[in-house]
Amino acid sequence: MSELTEAAATIAREAAEKIMEVYVTDFEVRNKTDRSPLTRADMASHDVICSRLAGLTPDIPVLSEESAHIPYSTRKTWDQYWLVDPLDGTREFIKRNNEFTVNIALIRDNYPVLGVIYAPVKGLCYYAARNEGAYKQGNGTAHLRLRVKTSRDDSLVIAGSRSHGNKRQQAFFGKMGERVETIAIGSSLKFCLVAEGVADIYARFGPTSEWDSAAGQCIVEEAGGKVTDTGFNRLRYNAKESLINPDFLVFADPAFGWERRL
Repeated sequence: MSELTEAAATIAREAAEKIMEVYVTDFEVRNKTDRSPLTRADMASHDVICSRLAGLTPDIPVLSEESAHIPYSTRKTWDQYWLVDPLDGTREFIKRNNEFTVNIALIRDNYPVLGVIYAPVKGLCYYAARNEGAYKQGNGTAHLRLRVKTSRDDSLVIAGSRSHGNKRQQAFFGKMGERVETIAIGSSLKFCLVAEGVADIYARFGPTSEWDSAAGQCIVEEAGGKVTDTGFNRLRYNAKESLINPDFLVFADPAFGWERRL
């Protein structure tokens, strides 16, 4: 797993370089059939990742946001597969606020066992593999082991979406009480805030796809946290026809007793 994780991180870094080549240009934005935005950077990253993963593990299929047409009748036969978001946070990319990532996860028996999140502008790589811990590395810096924080009633920090906030998210913030701090940030970086001990919880109310959460889930879980649906069941992958996630919760401290608040 450590060799696969290192290889996946290298591939994510290559994809990030392709993204940055587009980021500094006056790029065009198109809309997909679901009206979500698409840029040349999305496709350049997709092409690099899929090509490299096919060479790395030719027997393991790849499911990417930009190739999500594979039917469930085929997918349900997979015991493992790569799940990829070539550019998570395309809206943030378009806004040029630097809060976008490359997400690569390896799913085995419906759960992520490897996760890489690479932030191109920041040059930061978050990564984890099952039973091997979660880590963060910047350009030329040491690998830092990640651990979630211990949550306290009087100092909760909540991570929220930069571009996808809604009334349910605001109502959730209200349940957390008055003495809370909120951090708005784009893409899968919200998972990273929980994993590295900055935020106590990230709650997502509204549609996301499985490639949005898989890498982050592995990283948070290996850092000691949990990722569940709103019924507190661990988030699963490739277990149904739809690739849309349920509403989900990302907890830093499983012992805090979040159920009593929610």
